[in-house]
Amino acid sequence: MVELIVGKKGKGKTKVLLERANSAVKSANGSIVYLDKSAKHMYELNNKIRLIDVSAFPLKNSDEFVGFICGILSQDHDLEQVYLDGFLTISKLEGQDVEDTLSQLDAIGQQFNLTFVVSISMDKEEIPAPLQSKVVEAL
Repeated sequence: MVELIVGKKGKGKTKVLLERANSAVKSANGSIVYLDKSAKHMYELNNKIRLIDVSAFPLKNSDEFVGFICGILSQDHDLEQVYLDGFLTISKLEGQDVEDTLSQLDAIGQQFNLTFVVSISMDKEEIPAPLQSKVVEAL
């Protein structure tokens, strides 16, 4: 499953994402991973949440990003939630169509009973129509 938190840059998506991750860890039965474009939020996350700085890995495009996600999933069978901050940057989709990649993540989530909570620097109106139902918060 994919849940989208949308809004232009500077609207507070990261704060919402951090709060949701820290709240979720209290009741999680499995593990939680937080992917970001840097490690600057390390001290804002509960220490039970694994922070991965995606910029440390040589990803070139969105297909490699999906493969990266699958690699994380294959190493952690207890993975329950994945938080993706700065999705357009970490997935290499800035200025590109996000629908295919988000649909792939949704299929992976359904197959492995996993929730992806994704922050995207786009207004709700800019989100492709098939993904509108995935928007849980618009800032």
